[in-house]
Amino acid sequence: MSEAMDNLTKNTGNDTSKKPGNNRDRNIGNKGKHIHVIGIAGSAMSPLAGMLREKGFRVTGSDAGVYPPASTLLESLGISFFHQFDAANLKPAPDLVVVGNIIARGNPELEEVLDRKIPYRSLPEILEEEFLPGRHSIVVSGTHGKTTTTAMLAWIFHVAGKRPNFLVGGVAENFGKSYGLEGGAEFILEGDEYETAFWDRGPKFFHYHPDDLIITSLEYDHADIYPDFETYQLAFRRLVNLVPRSGRVVVWGDTEQSGPELRAATAKAFCPVETYGFSSQNDWVVSEFAAEGETTRFRLKYRGELLGDFSLSATGRHNVLNAVAAIAVAHGRGIGADALAEALSTFRSVKRRMDVKGERAGILIVDDFAHHPTAVRATIEAARGRWPKRRLWAILEPRSNSMRRKVFQESLPKALALADRVVLGGVFRAQQLGDENRLAPESVAQSVRELGKEARAFEGAEAIADYLAGEAKAGDLLLVMSNGSFDGLCDKLLKKIGSEVPSEATSR
Repeated sequence: MSEAMDNLTKNTGNDTSKKPGNNRDRNIGNKGKHIHVIGIAGSAMSPLAGMLREKGFRVTGSDAGVYPPASTLLESLGISFFHQFDAANLKPAPDLVVVGNIIARGNPELEEVLDRKIPYRSLPEILEEEFLPGRHSIVVSGTHGKTTTTAMLAWIFHVAGKRPNFLVGGVAENFGKSYGLEGGAEFILEGDEYETAFWDRGPKFFHYHPDDLIITSLEYDHADIYPDFETYQLAFRRLVNLVPRSGRVVVWGDTEQSGPELRAATAKAFCPVETYGFSSQNDWVVSEFAAEGETTRFRLKYRGELLGDFSLSATGRHNVLNAVAAIAVAHGRGIGADALAEALSTFRSVKRRMDVKGERAGILIVDDFAHHPTAVRATIEAARGRWPKRRLWAILEPRSNSMRRKVFQESLPKALALADRVVLGGVFRAQQLGDENRLAPESVAQSVRELGKEARAFEGAEAIADYLAGEAKAGDLLLVMSNGSFDGLCDKLLKKIGSEVPSEATSR
Protein backbone atom coordinates (compact mmCIF):
# COMPACT_ATOMS: atom_id res chain seq x y z
CA MET A 1 0.00 0.00 0.00
CA SER A 2 1.38 3.43 -0.96
CA GLU A 3 1.97 6.14 1.63
CA ALA A 4 -0.90 8.15 0.12
CA MET A 5 -3.24 5.16 0.43
CA ASP A 6 -2.14 4.60 4.01
CA ASN A 7 -2.87 8.21 4.91
CA LEU A 8 -6.26 8.04 3.23
CA THR A 9 -7.08 4.87 5.13
CA LYS A 10 -6.28 6.53 8.43
CA ASN A 11 -8.19 9.73 7.72
CA THR A 12 -11.93 9.13 7.46
CA GLY A 13 -12.68 12.80 7.99
CA ASN A 14 -14.53 12.20 11.25
CA ASP A 15 -11.91 13.31 13.76
CA THR A 16 -11.99 17.09 13.49
CA SER A 17 -10.74 17.75 17.01
CA LYS A 18 -7.07 17.38 16.08
CA LYS A 19 -7.10 19.43 12.89
CA PRO A 20 -5.31 22.79 13.00
CA GLY A 21 -8.48 24.60 11.97
CA ASN A 22 -10.21 23.31 15.07
CA ASN A 23 -7.74 24.15 17.81
CA ARG A 24 -10.18 26.65 19.32
CA ASP A 25 -13.89 26.71 20.15
CA ARG A 26 -15.61 24.84 17.30
CA ASN A 27 -18.85 26.80 17.63
CA ILE A 28 -18.93 29.71 15.18
CA GLY A 29 -21.06 31.61 17.66
CA ASN A 30 -23.57 34.39 17.43
CA LYS A 31 -24.88 35.73 14.16
CA GLY A 32 -23.41 39.06 13.25
CA LYS A 33 -19.85 37.88 13.71
CA HIS A 34 -17.38 38.74 10.96
CA ILE A 35 -16.28 35.88 8.68
CA HIS A 36 -13.62 36.48 6.01
CA VAL A 37 -13.33 34.08 3.04
CA ILE A 38 -9.88 33.65 1.45
CA GLY A 39 -10.47 32.53 -2.15
CA ILE A 40 -14.02 33.85 -2.33
CA ALA A 41 -14.26 33.59 -6.14
CA GLY A 42 -14.19 29.78 -6.08
CA SER A 43 -17.19 27.95 -7.53
CA ALA A 44 -18.21 26.73 -4.07
CA MET A 45 -16.66 29.51 -1.98
CA SER A 46 -18.83 32.36 -3.27
CA PRO A 47 -22.04 30.36 -2.66
CA LEU A 48 -20.77 29.53 0.84
CA ALA A 49 -20.24 33.25 1.43
CA GLY A 50 -23.84 33.80 0.37
CA MET A 51 -25.07 31.07 2.69
CA LEU A 52 -23.20 32.59 5.63
CA ARG A 53 -24.57 36.03 4.78
CA GLU A 54 -28.12 34.67 4.68
CA LYS A 55 -27.57 33.10 8.10
CA GLY A 56 -26.79 36.52 9.52
CA PHE A 57 -23.00 36.68 9.54
CA ARG A 58 -21.09 39.69 8.28
CA VAL A 59 -19.03 38.35 5.38
CA THR A 60 -16.05 39.73 3.47
CA GLY A 61 -13.61 38.01 1.15
CA SER A 62 -10.68 38.24 -1.19
CA ASP A 63 -9.27 36.58 -4.29
CA ALA A 64 -6.87 37.19 -7.15
CA GLY A 65 -9.63 38.79 -9.22
CA VAL A 66 -13.36 38.25 -8.73
CA TYR A 67 -15.48 37.93 -11.89
CA PRO A 68 -19.03 36.83 -12.80
CA PRO A 69 -20.82 34.77 -11.70
CA ALA A 70 -19.06 35.08 -8.32
CA SER A 71 -18.90 38.89 -8.40
CA THR A 72 -22.56 39.15 -9.46
CA LEU A 73 -23.71 36.94 -6.59
CA LEU A 74 -21.57 38.70 -3.99
CA GLU A 75 -22.63 42.16 -5.09
CA SER A 76 -26.31 41.17 -5.05
CA LEU A 77 -25.92 40.08 -1.43
CA GLY A 78 -23.98 43.15 -0.36
CA ILE A 79 -20.80 41.16 0.38
CA SER A 80 -17.62 43.26 0.19
CA PHE A 81 -14.57 41.68 -1.40
CA PHE A 82 -11.00 42.54 -2.35
CA HIS A 83 -9.48 41.79 -5.77
CA GLN A 84 -6.12 40.80 -4.35
CA PHE A 85 -4.69 39.00 -1.33
CA ASP A 86 -3.20 41.31 1.29
CA ALA A 87 -2.61 40.96 5.03
CA ALA A 88 -4.26 44.36 5.42
CA ASN A 89 -7.56 42.74 4.42
CA LEU A 90 -7.57 41.08 7.84
CA LYS A 91 -7.35 44.32 9.84
CA PRO A 92 -9.24 44.48 12.07
CA ALA A 93 -9.14 40.74 12.58
CA PRO A 94 -12.30 38.85 11.65
CA ASP A 95 -13.85 36.43 14.11
CA LEU A 96 -13.26 33.52 11.74
CA VAL A 97 -11.53 32.91 8.40
CA VAL A 98 -12.63 30.34 5.81
CA VAL A 99 -9.63 29.12 3.79
CA GLY A 100 -10.22 27.83 0.25
CA ASN A 101 -8.61 24.55 -0.75
CA ILE A 102 -6.47 26.23 -3.43
CA ILE A 103 -4.93 28.57 -0.83
CA ALA A 104 -1.39 27.47 0.05
CA ARG A 105 1.33 28.51 2.45
CA GLY A 106 2.88 31.76 1.32
CA ASN A 107 -0.46 33.44 0.67
CA PRO A 108 -0.16 36.74 2.60
CA GLU A 109 -3.58 36.45 4.19
CA LEU A 110 -3.04 32.85 5.25
CA GLU A 111 0.31 33.77 6.78
CA GLU A 112 -1.40 36.59 8.70
CA VAL A 113 -4.04 34.15 9.98
CA LEU A 114 -1.36 31.75 11.24
CA ASP A 115 0.84 34.47 12.76
CA ARG A 116 -2.04 36.08 14.67
CA LYS A 117 -3.79 32.78 15.50
CA ILE A 118 -7.08 33.89 13.98
CA PRO A 119 -9.58 30.99 14.06
CA TYR A 120 -9.95 29.33 10.66
CA ARG A 121 -11.91 26.57 8.94
CA SER A 122 -12.17 24.91 5.55
CA LEU A 123 -15.33 25.07 3.45
CA PRO A 124 -16.27 21.43 4.25
CA GLU A 125 -15.81 22.08 7.98
CA ILE A 126 -18.17 25.07 7.85
CA LEU A 127 -20.77 22.92 6.13
CA GLU A 128 -20.20 20.12 8.62
CA GLU A 129 -20.48 22.38 11.68
CA GLU A 130 -22.96 25.06 10.67
CA PHE A 131 -25.28 23.72 7.96
CA LEU A 132 -25.51 19.91 8.13
CA PRO A 133 -26.43 19.22 11.79
CA GLY A 134 -30.07 18.21 12.04
CA ARG A 135 -30.42 17.69 8.26
CA HIS A 136 -30.75 14.56 6.16
CA SER A 137 -27.54 14.69 4.12
CA ILE A 138 -27.84 13.71 0.44
CA VAL A 139 -24.39 13.56 -1.19
CA VAL A 140 -23.81 13.18 -4.94
CA SER A 141 -20.34 11.80 -5.71
CA GLY A 142 -18.51 10.26 -8.66
CA THR A 143 -16.06 11.23 -11.38
CA HIS A 144 -18.73 12.55 -13.76
CA GLY A 145 -22.18 14.10 -13.51
CA LYS A 146 -22.05 15.34 -9.91
CA THR A 147 -23.03 18.93 -10.59
CA THR A 148 -25.92 18.17 -12.93
CA THR A 149 -27.31 15.42 -10.69
CA THR A 150 -27.11 17.65 -7.61
CA ALA A 151 -28.96 20.42 -9.43
CA MET A 152 -31.59 17.92 -10.61
CA LEU A 153 -32.14 16.70 -7.07
CA ALA A 154 -32.49 20.23 -5.72
CA TRP A 155 -35.08 21.07 -8.38
CA ILE A 156 -37.02 17.84 -7.81
CA PHE A 157 -37.23 18.51 -4.08
CA HIS A 158 -38.22 22.13 -4.73
CA VAL A 159 -41.00 21.20 -7.16
CA ALA A 160 -42.23 18.58 -4.67
CA GLY A 161 -42.53 21.28 -1.98
CA LYS A 162 -39.74 19.81 0.16
CA ARG A 163 -37.97 23.20 0.59
CA PRO A 164 -34.47 21.79 0.01
CA ASN A 165 -31.20 23.18 1.25
CA PHE A 166 -28.54 22.62 -1.39
CA LEU A 167 -25.06 23.50 -2.63
CA VAL A 168 -24.10 22.88 -6.26
CA GLY A 169 -20.68 23.33 -7.86
CA GLY A 170 -22.16 25.50 -10.61
CA VAL A 171 -25.05 27.85 -11.26
CA ALA A 172 -28.29 25.84 -11.26
CA GLU A 173 -30.31 27.63 -13.92
CA ASN A 174 -33.70 26.85 -12.36
CA PHE A 175 -32.64 28.79 -9.27
CA GLY A 176 -30.28 31.31 -10.86
CA LYS A 177 -27.64 30.54 -8.23
CA SER A 178 -25.57 27.72 -6.74
CA TYR A 179 -27.21 27.31 -3.36
CA GLY A 180 -30.48 27.46 -1.50
CA LEU A 181 -31.45 27.55 2.18
CA GLU A 182 -35.15 26.79 1.99
CA GLY A 183 -35.35 25.26 5.46
CA GLY A 184 -36.47 21.71 4.66
CA ALA A 185 -35.29 18.45 6.18
CA GLU A 186 -32.70 17.64 3.48
CA PHE A 187 -29.37 19.17 2.57
CA ILE A 188 -28.31 18.19 -0.97
CA LEU A 189 -24.58 18.45 -1.61
CA GLU A 190 -22.18 17.89 -4.47
CA GLY A 191 -19.62 15.52 -2.97
CA ASP A 192 -16.20 16.54 -4.26
CA GLU A 193 -13.35 14.04 -3.89
CA TYR A 194 -10.72 16.78 -4.15
CA GLU A 195 -8.67 17.64 -1.07
CA THR A 196 -10.20 19.76 1.70
CA ALA A 197 -7.49 22.30 2.60
CA PHE A 198 -3.74 22.77 2.97
CA TRP A 199 -3.86 21.17 6.43
CA ASP A 200 -6.40 18.47 5.52
CA ARG A 201 -5.50 16.46 2.43
CA GLY A 202 -8.51 14.17 2.74
CA PRO A 203 -11.44 14.52 0.31
CA LYS A 204 -14.06 17.16 0.97
CA PHE A 205 -16.85 14.61 0.99
CA PHE A 206 -15.55 12.93 4.15
CA HIS A 207 -17.05 15.89 6.04
CA TYR A 208 -20.58 15.55 4.64
CA HIS A 209 -21.78 12.42 6.52
CA PRO A 210 -24.18 11.14 3.84
CA ASP A 211 -27.49 9.55 4.73
CA ASP A 212 -28.21 9.02 1.03
CA LEU A 213 -25.18 8.66 -1.24
CA ILE A 214 -25.03 8.58 -5.04
CA ILE A 215 -21.93 7.35 -6.88
CA THR A 216 -22.37 8.18 -10.56
CA SER A 217 -19.12 6.71 -11.91
CA LEU A 218 -15.52 5.91 -11.07
CA GLU A 219 -12.63 6.72 -13.41
CA TYR A 220 -9.15 7.87 -12.53
CA ASP A 221 -9.01 11.65 -12.02
CA HIS A 222 -7.19 14.31 -10.00
CA ALA A 223 -3.77 12.87 -10.78
CA ASP A 224 -2.19 15.76 -8.87
CA ILE A 225 -3.36 14.37 -5.51
CA TYR A 226 -4.17 10.69 -6.18
CA PRO A 227 -1.00 8.87 -7.29
CA ASP A 228 -2.93 5.97 -8.83
CA PHE A 229 -6.44 4.68 -9.49
CA GLU A 230 -6.37 2.41 -6.43
CA THR A 231 -5.89 5.40 -4.13
CA TYR A 232 -8.70 7.23 -5.90
CA GLN A 233 -11.05 4.27 -5.46
CA LEU A 234 -10.11 3.97 -1.80
CA ALA A 235 -11.54 7.43 -1.12
CA PHE A 236 -14.95 6.27 -2.36
CA ARG A 237 -14.82 3.05 -0.37
CA ARG A 238 -14.13 5.13 2.73
CA LEU A 239 -17.05 7.40 1.84
CA VAL A 240 -19.40 4.42 1.56
CA ASN A 241 -18.15 3.33 4.97
CA LEU A 242 -19.53 6.58 6.46
CA VAL A 243 -23.13 5.87 5.41
CA PRO A 244 -25.20 4.68 8.40
CA ARG A 245 -27.15 1.41 8.38
CA SER A 246 -30.35 3.43 8.04
CA GLY A 247 -28.99 5.17 4.93
CA ARG A 248 -28.73 4.10 1.33
CA VAL A 249 -26.23 4.06 -1.54
CA VAL A 250 -27.42 4.51 -5.13
CA VAL A 251 -24.82 3.52 -7.72
CA TRP A 252 -24.59 3.17 -11.51
CA GLY A 253 -24.86 -0.54 -12.21
CA ASP A 254 -24.34 -1.11 -15.94
CA THR A 255 -21.41 -3.42 -15.32
CA GLU A 256 -20.04 -3.52 -18.87
CA GLN A 257 -19.60 0.26 -18.87
CA SER A 258 -19.12 1.06 -15.18
CA GLY A 259 -16.53 -1.64 -14.59
CA PRO A 260 -15.75 -3.59 -11.40
CA GLU A 261 -14.63 -0.49 -9.48
CA LEU A 262 -18.15 0.62 -8.56
CA ARG A 263 -19.08 -2.84 -7.35
CA ALA A 264 -15.95 -2.93 -5.23
CA ALA A 265 -16.69 0.51 -3.79
CA THR A 266 -20.04 -0.63 -2.40
CA ALA A 267 -19.23 -4.28 -1.65
CA LYS A 268 -18.84 -3.73 2.11
CA ALA A 269 -21.65 -1.22 2.61
CA PHE A 270 -23.57 -1.59 5.88
CA CYS A 271 -26.69 -0.07 4.29
CA PRO A 272 -28.94 -1.03 1.35
CA VAL A 273 -27.41 -0.51 -2.11
CA GLU A 274 -29.56 0.18 -5.19
CA THR A 275 -28.26 0.11 -8.77
CA TYR A 276 -29.51 1.98 -11.82
CA GLY A 277 -28.88 1.95 -15.55
CA PHE A 278 -29.96 0.51 -18.88
CA SER A 279 -29.18 -3.14 -18.08
CA SER A 280 -31.97 -5.41 -16.85
CA GLN A 281 -30.04 -6.61 -13.78
CA ASN A 282 -30.33 -3.16 -12.16
CA ASP A 283 -32.91 -2.20 -9.54
CA TRP A 284 -33.78 0.89 -11.58
CA VAL A 285 -34.00 0.04 -15.30
CA VAL A 286 -34.24 2.55 -18.16
CA SER A 287 -35.99 1.57 -21.40
CA GLU A 288 -37.70 3.25 -24.35
CA PHE A 289 -34.84 5.75 -24.56
CA ALA A 290 -35.39 8.27 -27.36
CA ALA A 291 -33.81 11.63 -28.19
CA GLU A 292 -36.04 14.17 -29.94
CA GLY A 293 -34.09 17.36 -30.61
CA GLU A 294 -33.46 19.01 -27.24
CA THR A 295 -35.76 16.58 -25.37
CA THR A 296 -34.98 13.07 -24.19
CA ARG A 297 -37.74 10.61 -23.28
CA PHE A 298 -37.43 7.38 -21.32
CA ARG A 299 -39.39 4.81 -19.33
CA LEU A 300 -38.30 3.73 -15.86
CA LYS A 301 -39.05 0.60 -13.85
CA TYR A 302 -38.13 -0.08 -10.23
CA ARG A 303 -37.60 -3.75 -9.48
CA GLY A 304 -39.92 -4.74 -12.29
CA GLU A 305 -42.70 -2.26 -11.51
CA LEU A 306 -43.31 0.65 -13.87
CA LEU A 307 -42.69 3.99 -12.17
CA GLY A 308 -43.54 6.09 -15.22
CA ASP A 309 -42.55 7.73 -18.49
CA PHE A 310 -40.35 10.81 -18.22
CA SER A 311 -39.08 13.61 -20.45
CA LEU A 312 -35.92 15.58 -19.84
CA SER A 313 -34.89 18.87 -21.43
CA ALA A 314 -31.30 17.67 -21.77
CA THR A 315 -29.60 15.43 -24.29
CA GLY A 316 -27.38 12.38 -23.97
CA ARG A 317 -27.52 9.01 -22.26
CA HIS A 318 -25.33 10.38 -19.48
CA ASN A 319 -28.03 12.89 -18.54
CA VAL A 320 -30.65 10.13 -18.43
CA LEU A 321 -28.40 8.25 -16.01
CA ASN A 322 -28.04 11.42 -13.92
CA ALA A 323 -31.82 11.78 -13.87
CA VAL A 324 -32.40 8.17 -12.81
CA ALA A 325 -29.93 8.49 -9.93
CA ALA A 326 -31.81 11.59 -8.77
CA ILE A 327 -35.17 9.82 -9.15
CA ALA A 328 -33.96 6.88 -7.05
CA VAL A 329 -33.01 9.11 -4.12
CA ALA A 330 -36.07 11.36 -4.40
CA HIS A 331 -38.43 8.37 -4.62
CA GLY A 332 -36.85 6.97 -1.48
CA ARG A 333 -37.62 10.25 0.28
CA GLY A 334 -41.31 9.97 -0.58
CA ILE A 335 -41.54 12.02 -3.79
CA GLY A 336 -44.09 10.57 -6.21
CA ALA A 337 -43.97 9.98 -9.94
CA ASP A 338 -46.05 13.04 -10.86
CA ALA A 339 -43.72 15.47 -9.08
CA LEU A 340 -40.69 13.67 -10.50
CA ALA A 341 -42.06 13.98 -14.04
CA GLU A 342 -42.91 17.67 -13.61
CA ALA A 343 -39.50 18.50 -12.19
CA LEU A 344 -37.49 16.68 -14.87
CA SER A 345 -39.53 18.15 -17.73
CA THR A 346 -38.83 21.67 -16.42
CA PHE A 347 -35.20 21.12 -15.38
CA ARG A 348 -32.89 23.68 -17.00
CA SER A 349 -29.46 22.18 -16.28
CA VAL A 350 -26.38 23.99 -15.02
CA LYS A 351 -24.52 26.86 -16.64
CA ARG A 352 -21.59 25.74 -18.78
CA ARG A 353 -23.23 22.39 -19.52
CA MET A 354 -23.99 22.50 -23.25
CA ASP A 355 -24.47 26.26 -22.86
CA VAL A 356 -25.37 27.96 -26.15
CA LYS A 357 -23.39 31.21 -26.19
CA GLY A 358 -24.70 32.51 -29.50
CA GLU A 359 -24.63 32.19 -33.26
CA ARG A 360 -22.71 34.29 -35.78
CA ALA A 361 -22.87 33.91 -39.57
CA GLY A 362 -24.66 30.58 -39.15
CA ILE A 363 -21.92 29.24 -36.84
CA LEU A 364 -23.19 28.04 -33.46
CA ILE A 365 -20.92 28.47 -30.41
CA VAL A 366 -21.51 26.18 -27.42
CA ASP A 367 -19.64 26.13 -24.11
CA ASP A 368 -19.20 23.06 -21.91
CA PHE A 369 -17.26 22.16 -18.76
CA ALA A 370 -15.85 18.83 -20.03
CA HIS A 371 -12.61 18.15 -18.14
CA HIS A 372 -11.92 14.42 -18.62
CA PRO A 373 -11.78 12.19 -21.75
CA THR A 374 -15.01 10.42 -20.77
CA ALA A 375 -16.75 13.77 -20.26
CA VAL A 376 -15.38 14.97 -23.61
CA ARG A 377 -16.77 11.85 -25.31
CA ALA A 378 -20.20 12.22 -23.65
CA THR A 379 -20.36 15.92 -24.51
CA ILE A 380 -19.51 15.34 -28.18
CA GLU A 381 -22.06 12.51 -28.41
CA ALA A 382 -24.75 14.67 -26.79
CA ALA A 383 -23.96 17.54 -29.17
CA ARG A 384 -24.26 15.14 -32.13
CA GLY A 385 -27.69 14.12 -30.92
CA ARG A 386 -28.86 17.68 -30.38
CA TRP A 387 -27.45 19.20 -33.60
CA PRO A 388 -27.10 16.19 -35.95
CA LYS A 389 -26.77 18.17 -39.19
CA ARG A 390 -23.90 20.42 -38.15
CA ARG A 391 -20.19 19.88 -38.74
CA LEU A 392 -18.81 19.58 -35.21
CA TRP A 393 -15.56 21.18 -34.06
CA ALA A 394 -14.21 19.96 -30.71
CA ILE A 395 -12.14 22.76 -29.16
CA LEU A 396 -10.41 21.75 -25.93
CA GLU A 397 -8.28 23.53 -23.34
CA PRO A 398 -6.22 21.08 -21.21
CA ARG A 399 -6.90 22.90 -17.94
CA SER A 400 -7.89 20.54 -15.13
CA ASN A 401 -5.09 19.22 -12.94
CA SER A 402 -5.47 15.80 -14.55
CA MET A 403 -5.97 16.95 -18.15
CA ARG A 404 -2.77 19.00 -17.96
CA ARG A 405 -0.82 15.80 -17.34
CA LYS A 406 0.17 12.94 -19.62
CA VAL A 407 -2.11 10.54 -17.78
CA PHE A 408 -4.80 11.02 -20.46
CA GLN A 409 -2.55 11.50 -23.49
CA GLU A 410 -3.51 8.10 -24.96
CA SER A 411 -7.25 8.13 -24.22
CA LEU A 412 -7.95 11.76 -25.11
CA PRO A 413 -7.41 11.48 -28.91
CA LYS A 414 -10.02 8.70 -29.23
CA ALA A 415 -12.62 10.89 -27.49
CA LEU A 416 -11.78 13.99 -29.55
CA ALA A 417 -11.82 12.04 -32.82
CA LEU A 418 -15.59 11.62 -32.44
CA ALA A 419 -15.80 15.22 -33.69
CA ASP A 420 -15.34 16.23 -37.33
CA ARG A 421 -12.48 18.60 -36.60
CA VAL A 422 -10.37 19.18 -33.51
CA VAL A 423 -8.55 22.19 -32.06
CA LEU A 424 -6.44 22.09 -28.91
CA GLY A 425 -5.26 25.02 -26.83
CA GLY A 426 -2.09 25.22 -24.81
CA VAL A 427 -1.80 23.52 -21.43
CA PHE A 428 -3.00 25.85 -18.68
CA ARG A 429 -0.11 27.00 -16.48
CA ALA A 430 2.22 24.75 -18.43
CA GLN A 431 5.30 26.11 -16.65
CA GLN A 432 4.21 24.41 -13.42
CA LEU A 433 4.81 20.96 -14.92
CA GLY A 434 7.97 19.40 -16.28
CA ASP A 435 8.14 17.95 -19.78
CA GLU A 436 7.98 14.42 -18.38
CA ASN A 437 4.58 15.06 -16.76
CA ARG A 438 2.93 17.65 -19.03
CA LEU A 439 0.40 16.76 -21.73
CA ALA A 440 1.67 17.56 -25.22
CA PRO A 441 -1.22 19.08 -27.25
CA GLU A 442 0.59 18.69 -30.57
CA SER A 443 1.11 14.99 -29.85
CA VAL A 444 -2.60 14.65 -29.08
CA ALA A 445 -3.42 16.45 -32.32
CA GLN A 446 -1.09 14.12 -34.24
CA SER A 447 -2.84 11.09 -32.72
CA VAL A 448 -6.22 12.53 -33.75
CA ARG A 449 -4.92 12.99 -37.30
CA GLU A 450 -3.78 9.35 -37.30
CA LEU A 451 -7.40 8.46 -36.46
CA GLY A 452 -8.49 10.21 -39.64
CA LYS A 453 -9.66 13.60 -38.36
CA GLU A 454 -8.16 17.02 -38.99
CA ALA A 455 -6.61 18.47 -35.84
CA ARG A 456 -4.54 21.54 -34.93
CA ALA A 457 -2.89 22.76 -31.72
CA PHE A 458 -2.38 26.42 -30.79
CA GLU A 459 -0.77 28.19 -27.87
CA GLY A 460 -3.65 30.45 -26.91
CA ALA A 461 -7.26 31.52 -27.32
CA GLU A 462 -6.48 34.50 -29.58
CA ALA A 463 -4.76 32.29 -32.16
CA ILE A 464 -7.62 29.77 -31.99
CA ALA A 465 -10.22 32.50 -32.51
CA ASP A 466 -8.31 33.85 -35.54
CA TYR A 467 -8.01 30.35 -37.03
CA LEU A 468 -11.69 29.48 -36.54
CA ALA A 469 -12.85 32.85 -37.85
CA GLY A 470 -11.21 31.90 -41.13
CA GLU A 471 -12.01 28.17 -41.23
CA ALA A 472 -15.49 27.73 -39.74
CA LYS A 473 -18.43 27.86 -42.12
CA ALA A 474 -22.17 28.42 -41.85
CA GLY A 475 -23.80 25.35 -40.35
CA ASP A 476 -20.80 24.50 -38.15
CA LEU A 477 -20.93 23.89 -34.40
CA LEU A 478 -17.98 25.12 -32.34
CA LEU A 479 -18.02 23.07 -29.13
CA VAL A 480 -15.67 24.80 -26.65
CA MET A 481 -14.62 22.61 -23.72
CA SER A 482 -12.73 23.73 -20.61
CA ASN A 483 -13.23 23.70 -16.86
CA GLY A 484 -12.12 27.33 -16.80
CA SER A 485 -12.49 30.50 -18.84
CA PHE A 486 -10.27 29.38 -21.80
CA ASP A 487 -9.13 33.01 -21.78
CA GLY A 488 -12.57 34.18 -22.91
CA LEU A 489 -12.51 32.12 -26.11
CA CYS A 490 -16.31 32.05 -26.54
CA ASP A 491 -16.52 35.84 -26.39
CA LYS A 492 -13.58 36.16 -28.77
CA LEU A 493 -15.34 33.86 -31.26
CA LEU A 494 -18.59 35.81 -31.01
CA LYS A 495 -16.73 39.03 -31.79
CA LYS A 496 -14.61 37.68 -34.64
CA ILE A 497 -17.07 35.53 -36.57
CA GLY A 498 -19.26 38.09 -38.31
CA SER A 499 -22.78 39.29 -37.67
CA GLU A 500 -25.57 37.53 -35.79
CA VAL A 501 -28.15 35.50 -37.70
CA PRO A 502 -31.75 34.62 -36.75
CA SER A 503 -31.95 32.49 -33.61
CA GLU A 504 -34.03 29.74 -35.26
CA ALA A 505 -30.85 28.61 -37.01
CA THR A 506 -29.71 27.09 -33.71
CA SER A 507 -32.21 24.27 -34.15
CA ARG A 508 -30.71 22.91 -37.34
